[in-house]
Amino acid sequence: MTTSSPETSADPPDAGAELVARAREGDLDAFNALVDEHERAVYNLCLRMVGTPAAAEDGTQEAFFAAWRAIGTFRGANFRAWLLRIAANACTDELRRRARRPAVSLDAPAPGATAPVEPPDPAPGPESAALRSEQHARMQAALLRLPADQRFAVVMCDIHGYAYEEIAAAAAVSLGTVKSRIARGREKLRALLAGEREQTGGRERL
Repeated sequence: MTTSSPETSADPPDAGAELVARAREGDLDAFNALVDEHERAVYNLCLRMVGTPAAAEDGTQEAFFAAWRAIGTFRGANFRAWLLRIAANACTDELRRRARRPAVSLDAPAPGATAPVEPPDPAPGPESAALRSEQHARMQAALLRLPADQRFAVVMCDIHGYAYEEIAAAAAVSLGTVKSRIARGREKLRALLAGEREQTGGRERL
């Protein structure tokens, strides 16, 4: 149920309305079609929220299981926002479970290591690709140090390109709260990456 396709901007939020209506009536084929439609967005969100592909796969699977169990209760107009909120909650729960575990998970980054991210574009030369991969890894490590609500807002806005209104719908908060979380998250990211620049002399940006 997983994918590692590149991140993309949001599709129209009302797409698949007929599939949603059929899925609410218990049509599993319709729900599977919704999985195909939204799987990439859910996986990419989970990857940024939890930091490792294996954990992102688990989060994606759990999000769709939870969505199927709760599809009969869906009453809104924006299925994707509802689904992404479920995915974010699944990722938050997974991070809490990991924090309570005394042993280090096999797919968790080793102490001092940065989390793996998508492979670099094969087009650049080896040195350029290595630098880009390192910068992405530092960015992901910094993202994982943000509070979950700020990380979700920053990832949705600055990485996936969602509008403030859809982020607010996905997070079930006001527009002002979303803007505040993004501003605070960006400020903390700048501070974290400034520390990295002092050590490496590199430059990172969202």
